[in-house]
Amino acid sequence: MDLGLKGKVAVITGASRGIGFETAKTLAEEGAQVVITARHEDRLIEAQTAIKEATGVEVDYAVADVTDLPAVQKAITDTASKYGTIDILVNNAGGHRAGSFEQVDNDTWRFDLEIKIIGVANFTREVLPYMRKQASGSIISVVSNSGKTPGPKSVPTSPARSAGLAVIKELSKEYGEYNIRANAVCIGYIRSEQVEKMWLNDPENPTWEEFSKQKAKDTHTPMGRVGETTEAAKVISFLASDAASYVSGAAVNIDGGASDAM
Repeated sequence: MDLGLKGKVAVITGASRGIGFETAKTLAEEGAQVVITARHEDRLIEAQTAIKEATGVEVDYAVADVTDLPAVQKAITDTASKYGTIDILVNNAGGHRAGSFEQVDNDTWRFDLEIKIIGVANFTREVLPYMRKQASGSIISVVSNSGKTPGPKSVPTSPARSAGLAVIKELSKEYGEYNIRANAVCIGYIRSEQVEKMWLNDPENPTWEEFSKQKAKDTHTPMGRVGETTEAAKVISFLASDAASYVSGAAVNIDGGASDAM
């Protein structure tokens, strides 16, 4: 299936590692003009080189912390100046900060909400004028399945992810008339850098397959394994594409069936 991504301009936050990196690679393979963003230039250069080696395609990068509005504005302005517009935004920057409600202080709450809500608002606000002008665009936010079904000791990340889902639904309602689509993907356990560290630090020293099966058991994941970043990237790329032209306001689980919510 041709996803119709050739020539589309895509900006991806938190794209030097993990799901963001794999999404950048997948979109580049599909012919999109990709700009990856993250906080650290050295990691962005590594990602740029790795994508070129894997796909033969050169992606651009912009150093931008999602909470630094001037840096975000520069990244978007520079991208639009070079390519003429912006068609796709993938809000992927985030992290996982979770603890017991009584033990999480206000600074931790503010830090998490700043990244997951204000950061999304910063990038999304800057791309919307370009999307409105051309009467098309696709915005995808990468959140956790805990945003739908929070578990115990999951603050502040679960409430922040729930708020992120509300942002996506609001965008789909407000900007649908401009043919701008907004969707989310709700991630379960994926073989991210963070999950790899958990595996490598496991005192039982399991193989990856053993760790994956045990983690799936611990998280009640029916498919019996941890997901791969490539599996998430393919779904995100589909949602970004014209193949999903009538999909908006959706929150798609990529969690092997773990979530109790649809």
